Amino acid sequence: MKILVPVKRVVDYNVKVRVKPDNSDVDLANVKMDMNPFCEIAVEEAVRLKEQGVATEIVVVSIGEAKAEEQLRKAMALGADRGILITTEEAPGSLGVAKLLKAIADEEQPGLVLLGKQSIDSDNNQTGQMLAALTGMAQGTFASKLVIDSDKAQVTREIDGGLQTLSLTLPAIITTDLRLNEPRYAKLPDIMKAKRKPLDKKTAADYGVTLSNSVKMLRVEPPAERKGGITVGSVAELVDKLKNEAKVLS
Repeated sequence: MKILVPVKRVVDYNVKVRVKPDNSDVDLANVKMDMNPFCEIAVEEAVRLKEQGVATEIVVVSIGEAKAEEQLRKAMALGADRGILITTEEAPGSLGVAKLLKAIADEEQPGLVLLGKQSIDSDNNQTGQMLAALTGMAQGTFASKLVIDSDKAQVTREIDGGLQTLSLTLPAIITTDLRLNEPRYAKLPDIMKAKRKPLDKKTAADYGVTLSNSVKMLRVEPPAERKGGITVGSVAELVDKLKNEAKVLS
């Protein structure tokens, strides 16, 4: 079975994000970039399935600037077999990405598409669901456990009421949650081997897809700074402030 894993290049989650002075966007100058953490979980799960003998090939794909090759090489160092880089100057929206991924899925014919439930930059949580709608494949979102048995996928997902288990017929699309696994670190020999693994560089036009973004960013602002705390003299004063100022008590 072939597994397709889309990955995204984002600001490293350890970096404190800065806003540009003109509030037009996030400042990415001299900022460390990395693979989206949820995408890394998807790569790890695909590698584990290959180690179990369930998968025969792992194909990673990224859509964005040419520098996203770094993240594809990292995924290949972790165990992916080959990569596809779709270069584009402008960041496409979730629907544009889903349309491109559908075209790639039509060409690659994967038995399973594993992708992060969301990216930590836009936090849209839309691409997996849109891709499922476009392809007509079964979907399991927010997976915290995944078991593949023959042509079925058992997906355990976290919901408000506890845990829900879905039985999906492959091919299927599954989005990964944080508790699915803990990604491994790439070893130096694997990093060197990844440099020689095949990587196809294409454009959206090669797949007959015109990218457009229906969402326009108007302004980006940092969150308000947290105000300092105060010391109260008694429990009665604390209750009064919680009730009349914070409005958390009635």
